[in-house]
Amino acid sequence: MDVALFITCLTDNFAPRVGVAMVKALEHFGCPVAFPAAQTCCGQPMFNNGLRDDARALARRMIRVFEPFEYVVTPSGSCAAMIREHYRDLFDSDRDRSAAAQLAAKTYEFVDFLNGVLKIDWASRAPCVDAHVTYHYSCHLRGIGQTDATERVLTALPGLTYTPLATREQCCGFGGAFALKFASVSAALARDKVADIAATGADTLICNEAGCGMHIAGACRRAGVNVRVCSLAELLADALHDRTRSGPRPARPNTAGSGPRIAQPNTAGSGPRLAQPNTAGNGPRPARPNT
Repeated sequence: MDVALFITCLTDNFAPRVGVAMVKALEHFGCPVAFPAAQTCCGQPMFNNGLRDDARALARRMIRVFEPFEYVVTPSGSCAAMIREHYRDLFDSDRDRSAAAQLAAKTYEFVDFLNGVLKIDWASRAPCVDAHVTYHYSCHLRGIGQTDATERVLTALPGLTYTPLATREQCCGFGGAFALKFASVSAALARDKVADIAATGADTLICNEAGCGMHIAGACRRAGVNVRVCSLAELLADALHDRTRSGPRPARPNTAGSGPRIAQPNTAGSGPRLAQPNTAGNGPRPARPNT
């Protein structure tokens, strides 16, 4: 299987550890990953601000850079949605529109790829994860039809306790340029999200979108809610690393009740367990292939 990692601007600059974690997880599931060094922005910021010529130029580059690969996998549902929903409409000629459609058809958000292409059997192949987590559902995932994909993974991971957010589908307030243009609204939405996170009692928030993750992590720090904010890829990679150090876990019998615990939100007002956020975002980037 020929897979390329599309890292995205925010992840590359602010959370490169997510790219490293994606590679580790994909390789664990038997999927070697290439990293085309010529990749740049997908053009979404330009597109959203009406700069279609600039967005079109970047789309052409993306199409050319990723043309040799069978699949393109990205941590960002937002950038995946840009490619899948809008690239084709940037072009007029049949040739360009066809090339854009081909890239769109093979581009997947990370969790979508694990479930939809690799079809991972989480009960038998997933590492044991000792954590209490909640999950922020990023708005752009709706554009690629991913409504409960990450939650299905979380509820299948052995050893993990998952507490859903009470306002699961509410925006965190990031929204790219929205956070700059409507700062007060963005901040209010973030405060609501932080209160919701604190009410779960979870020590970890899973957020697969780098922009949302930075926005929520900053709001949590300002509010004194000390939860780790990380992606599903990081959660999996950390668990795989722990298993490598301690050896494989023994096989578990297939019994009714052996799955992960689904906790109810903590409505008594007690805060989450104290855990310092992961700020070591300057780890090594995935090795680039010799092209």
